[in-house]
Amino acid sequence: MTLLRVEQLSRHFGGLSVLTDVDLVVEAGQKVALIGPNGAGKTTLLNVVGGQLPASSGKVWLDEHLITKLPPNKRLRHGLGRSYQINNLFTSLTVLENVLLALYGGEKSHFRMVGSLQKRGDYLSRAEELMDTVGLWAKRFEPLHALSYGDQRLVELLSAFAAKPKLVLLDEPSAGLPTAEAHAFAEVIRRLSKGVAVFFCAHDMDLVFDLADTIMVLYFGRIIANGTPQQISADPKVREIYLGEPDKC
Repeated sequence: MTLLRVEQLSRHFGGLSVLTDVDLVVEAGQKVALIGPNGAGKTTLLNVVGGQLPASSGKVWLDEHLITKLPPNKRLRHGLGRSYQINNLFTSLTVLENVLLALYGGEKSHFRMVGSLQKRGDYLSRAEELMDTVGLWAKRFEPLHALSYGDQRLVELLSAFAAKPKLVLLDEPSAGLPTAEAHAFAEVIRRLSKGVAVFFCAHDMDLVFDLADTIMVLYFGRIIANGTPQQISADPKVREIYLGEPDKC
């Protein structure tokens, strides 16, 4: 079943074309990696799909809903979660409060203060379930700024998955982490994303090849390859422009 469909998507900044006629599909439950050299347009593509940037042209569907012109909060309510390369969290609030606010973001009701959210048993149960998954429930009352950077990245992930989305966009989920922690992130994402589609961009090839069912390669704003990890690693054009295939004598 097709969950995300992008057709002829373009994004221009003045006279600069960053994305040109991008077509892609993400199926329900699929893990799709977007790779490409710096400046290829990966984050721009995630931002257009996520609603942080408007498309210059083209269309985006999520679960058969046309969402091209919807703001991010309404895309969230259609089932689209999002994390960022730079943590997008409330550092003065506790871990629990950050997760509760992320849970609330998926609802259609009016704003409530964090204190009232903590009285909602369903919210607390879901928050505990999420934080237990990554070992953070014991730290629930700690202010976010007191956590290690690695734990803050985990809270960013939890926020993306909190409202039970159908699809989550992840921008460089292991960015800034030491190698040992970065390697563990694929398993964390797998645990959080059972039954959830994930569309993520990353430079960490270990994460990409460990997690992705499908890899798409973006080059100068166009998708130039799309296939399984095995197909992509064997593609001569991809090896030449991105994976560092050495020149042959």
